[in-house]
Amino acid sequence: MIFKHSLCLLALFWLPTAVHAQQKKAPAPIQIRAVLHDPVHPTAELFLTDQKGAVVKIEFRPIDLSSPQLTVPINGSLVLYDKAVIDPEKPEASLAASCKIPPNAKKGVIIVLPGPPGTKPAYRMKFIDDSAKGFPAGESRVVSLLAVEVGIEAGEHKLPIHPGKTVRVPPVKKVDEYNMAQTNFHYLQEKNWIVFTERQLQFLDDFRRIFIVHVTPGALQPTVTIIVDTTTP
Repeated sequence: MIFKHSLCLLALFWLPTAVHAQQKKAPAPIQIRAVLHDPVHPTAELFLTDQKGAVVKIEFRPIDLSSPQLTVPINGSLVLYDKAVIDPEKPEASLAASCKIPPNAKKGVIIVLPGPPGTKPAYRMKFIDDSAKGFPAGESRVVSLLAVEVGIEAGEHKLPIHPGKTVRVPPVKKVDEYNMAQTNFHYLQEKNWIVFTERQLQFLDDFRRIFIVHVTPGALQPTVTIIVDTTTP
């Protein structure tokens, strides 16, 4: 009798603990904004599952970030699909792209890129923390899609950018009366640094920029696509 009573007490203790553990493991939704960077095919129909499990389309905008959408990570990854109807038995057949995200991420910008021709999944993704702490107002990010070393000069900052990496650029303070600063990009060819973009850009404390350094098919040198984000994180 004492043994049965002990088992009952143990079950009462274990059940709430188990429920709490299951609740703790459930992934929290993450808010994402997306940009499609595909100079050859600038439009695409891609989908994600929202916080309720419904499959919804990402409404991409030309050279801009999409509206915020909520999705739930799967095993610590963001997942995009190429179909609105996903076979629950074979969801991988509809996989368009996936990328790991930092633990406890709440907001993110994803840059969706075409993968190498003939490969699956068809797209790749770059993730940028979109929180106020991870990407403060006034800062910029440089995403290099090149296989060579790149450098950026923005106002007082001179920063290296390694192949395939994302680099933080602090707020630019060395500006003129119109908040303009010279912004140049270089790439390393053999032992020489070659300038491929020179321009004056306006840097404001409320704006954030994402520079995507890439090569357009048929071009003789790299180019830079600039996403300007006026949303306060």
